[in-house]
Amino acid sequence: MAADRPVTVRHARTADVRLIRGIVAPHAQSRVLVAKDAVTYYESLQEVRVAEIGDRVVGCGALHVMWEDLAEIRTLAVEPAAKGAGVGSAILDALVADAVELGVERLFCLTFEVEFFAHHGFQPIEGQAVEPAVYAELLRSYDEGVAEFLDLERVKPNTLGNTRMLRVL
Repeated sequence: MAADRPVTVRHARTADVRLIRGIVAPHAQSRVLVAKDAVTYYESLQEVRVAEIGDRVVGCGALHVMWEDLAEIRTLAVEPAAKGAGVGSAILDALVADAVELGVERLFCLTFEVEFFAHHGFQPIEGQAVEPAVYAELLRSYDEGVAEFLDLERVKPNTLGNTRMLRVL
């Protein structure tokens, strides 16, 4: 895939879900990303951005608001053939812009791609990124990503080897 072709990022559409799942599948098989059922993608579609080179969807990512001032970058994935073309950066930039528009002040990610996220202003963190009262509220969420953010024991197999990172906007 030519690195000189422009990358465009747009909101995902229902017709993109199969493509998104195809991009994520190899990453989920290697346990870099968590596998999700199709229904989960449809339910959260409004959070998802896709990147295109020409008319081909080559990457995806999502912004999931977790609290008043906090959101998570999720499911950021790029097709292997499009790596190095700026696709991941274009998606992340769009998600950061979405976060700013929504009034989010901090972005969290759980990642193996520490260097990529550090290049975009994220820093590794230890412990919790929220106050105890917010932590208690977040415990009520049924979302597995929130459980991963909270570093709950039941999701530890999904998070092994990942680095918890945060960016202040």
